[in-house]
Amino acid sequence: MAKHSRFTPGILKKAQWHMQDNQVTPEAVFRSRRQIVKAMGLGAIGASVPGYVQAGLFDLFGDQPKSSFITTPLTFQTNKQYGDADVLTPLDKVTQHNNFYEFGTDKQDPFNNAQGFKVDPWQLRIEGEVERPMTLDFNDLTKMFPLEERNYRLRCVEAWSMVIPWVGFPLAALLKKVGVTNKGKYVAFETAFDPEQMPGQKSRLMGGGIHYPYVEGLTIAEAMNDLTLMSVGLYGKTLPPQNGAPIRLVVPWKYGFKSIKSIVRIRVMDKQPPTSWNQLAPHEYGFYANVNPAVDHPRWSQASERRIGEGGLFSATRIDTQPFNGYGEFVASLYDGMDLRKNY
Repeated sequence: MAKHSRFTPGILKKAQWHMQDNQVTPEAVFRSRRQIVKAMGLGAIGASVPGYVQAGLFDLFGDQPKSSFITTPLTFQTNKQYGDADVLTPLDKVTQHNNFYEFGTDKQDPFNNAQGFKVDPWQLRIEGEVERPMTLDFNDLTKMFPLEERNYRLRCVEAWSMVIPWVGFPLAALLKKVGVTNKGKYVAFETAFDPEQMPGQKSRLMGGGIHYPYVEGLTIAEAMNDLTLMSVGLYGKTLPPQNGAPIRLVVPWKYGFKSIKSIVRIRVMDKQPPTSWNQLAPHEYGFYANVNPAVDHPRWSQASERRIGEGGLFSATRIDTQPFNGYGEFVASLYDGMDLRKNY
């Protein structure tokens, strides 16, 4: 993917070959991690295994957990404009290697703890600075707008990445339907708050210290960009709960924590909304969170990433990280004149 000529990435630092778990996870979180491989006799090393290979341990030892949540096929058209040449991450990695702290902080916790999550009935409320506020129910999420499949790169702030075939509709289509007023400058998002179903919301230790419900936000220009997707599925079927069922945001040029999951509320605002990771650690997680190899996280390099693919333990491929995750030609103009080191 071509890079936008107006973005200067700067000098890239040499990335580490191997990161300890306490280097790739916020300090407020990694100390509460549980040892997911304890049952396999690897409890002593579990805390030191990097997050991007934890799922690979199950490949190595043949201990693949089973899903009990039923996903259903979706009807969609394929959009090949974005990243169609990238090799897709295997489905089992996509569904068993997740950050969704509402269900726990270990990579396997969302898969293990979310299988009983109830997504029907569901309501998504769109309100604020809009002309026609509305509430979408469960069926509206997949039937109100034509669905399309897009292969997007996902870059986690922890320096691992995937390529995922999402199914959904542009957020712009929803915002046009409700009619954003001229006061609308930002779009705020909110995840479901249900501590009985989401154990990470009930336990501060299990939930990584986040103040729930999880919230995120975009500028109105970012929200209206065609890349910004409301996803209702992946690999041709409805979303599993650990991936954000029944509807989530996907913003592929930003770090993954911006792509909020299991959304129940969208509010158009005239001022910048709070965001969960910025509230927890503002010196580490800014509002914009654009993928930028020239701006390191305070505790690790962002110059390269581990691309998760086929295979098990230590099989992820090291690749250079691209500015805006390789989508600069579509989004770099949104930030003309901005200092991307200050506005991180």
